[in-house]
Amino acid sequence: MSQLKSRSAAPRRTAPATEAKFVLVFVALMLSMLLSALNQTILGTALPTIVGELNGASSMLWVITAFILASTITMPIYGKLGDLVGRKHLLISAILIFLAGSVVGALAPDMTWLIVARVIQGLGGGGLMILSQAIIADIVPARERGKYMGLMGGVFAFASVVGPLIGGWLTEGPGWRWVFWFNLPVGALALVGATLFLRPKAVRVRPTLDLWGMVFIALATTGLVLVSSWGGSTYAWTSPVILGLVAATVVSAVVFVQVERHTAEPIIPLSLFRDRNFKLTTVAGLLTSVAMFGSIGYMPTYLQMATGASATEAGMLMIPMMGALLVSSIVSGQLVSRTGRYKWMPIAGSAIMVVALVLMGMLEASSAVWHICLNLGILGLGLGLNMQILVLIVQNSFPLSQVGTATAANNFFRQIGATLGSAVVGSLFASRLTGFLAERLPAQASAATGGGESLTPALVQSLPEELRSVIVTSYSEALIPLFLYMAPLAAIAAVLCLFVTEKPLATTLEHDAGPESIGEGSIVMGGRENAPTSK
Repeated sequence: MSQLKSRSAAPRRTAPATEAKFVLVFVALMLSMLLSALNQTILGTALPTIVGELNGASSMLWVITAFILASTITMPIYGKLGDLVGRKHLLISAILIFLAGSVVGALAPDMTWLIVARVIQGLGGGGLMILSQAIIADIVPARERGKYMGLMGGVFAFASVVGPLIGGWLTEGPGWRWVFWFNLPVGALALVGATLFLRPKAVRVRPTLDLWGMVFIALATTGLVLVSSWGGSTYAWTSPVILGLVAATVVSAVVFVQVERHTAEPIIPLSLFRDRNFKLTTVAGLLTSVAMFGSIGYMPTYLQMATGASATEAGMLMIPMMGALLVSSIVSGQLVSRTGRYKWMPIAGSAIMVVALVLMGMLEASSAVWHICLNLGILGLGLGLNMQILVLIVQNSFPLSQVGTATAANNFFRQIGATLGSAVVGSLFASRLTGFLAERLPAQASAATGGGESLTPALVQSLPEELRSVIVTSYSEALIPLFLYMAPLAAIAAVLCLFVTEKPLATTLEHDAGPESIGEGSIVMGGRENAPTSK
């Protein structure tokens, strides 16, 4: 017995084979997240050219919103199914769906098909984000997980730097359709890693699926996005269409809650909301996402129009923001793993975001490029201290049997924020821009550009100075003031994080539900063996 106690207490180094498998799995997960993250950034610099060629400036916001909406709806579904049946086969399916959407996008003949392609990509993209984060929680204890979550946060920063650059380079080179073809080789690598190096969970009981919950969460989410996208722009807020959508959204949400109260395996268990940290970080993450996606979603387009930068140059001008996000995300993850302290990070991050948004809201059409880049860098610093730490707090609050569901529920509400940010800001930006151009452009110029629908950066730069100045000023006045509207959201997020309870981070894994693993036997990380615990 004493020998057994001594053996269980002494940490053992990981076998080289297991270490190698972990590295390969982690690379595959990073590639999966990279696919999803790139799709939210790579189109930024290509979008003006795409909508100009396909004559769809009025539908521009749906190219971004369609992906976010579809991925938002599927996140809790992937999270719950992953806890029930394992994550390997779900991850493989998500990659294949995403790649199918990429093919449709590359072949899209018009804006309608392009938006359909983005929906298909989103159906897979929701799984790429959630399953990657949940699998890391399966194989790495919370205390060690900080540095890996920091690296995953760095993936978003990397994608945000490389995405616009790749999007600009492809748009100016072989054409914007290669923005979609580009996903295929990256997806193939992620697919190989997930197929070869993840071991599936053994399912002993046929799971009960919350089908009605899936239906009503999809209806409620779609209704919310349509209201935020169409209200005040396509339709008046008091129009029968908007009022009908509001009513349908509320009814769907109420029915969804009632379904979750009574179903055997709810996709978003209401018991999650009994945890204080979950409630605080979920609301803070939602508000942060509204500010983040509302701020950066249209910046590459603005930079091309306002500064005369090419698509590639606009991508490079986003580097200060993403570089700061990359550094702060990785450093914060390392600090969490070393010290076990994390509460101060999202508080500081949200406060820094407030400063950045106020500064960005004070920009003018004549502002120097370095001034814009500096403000973007400050925003990236705040985001890097915020994003992945909030996910870590949620994962540390629940057992491994619920970690996929909890992670997905938290990310679902963050994506609701991203959807609202993209939709509301995009709607306001588009309606304000259309109004300014209609007021300020001469009738002949307005007709030649389809009322602004067919404007591309190249066309704007080729116009006479008088017309170009009108368009640039209109872009600036349509977008820049919206940053000030989002600063209070980041301030509220900072206040909410003040009330988070800093629970000790777990240093071992307790595999009470037989989660995914990376090979036979125990899962070993951080130089310790974390064997599954008998129940």
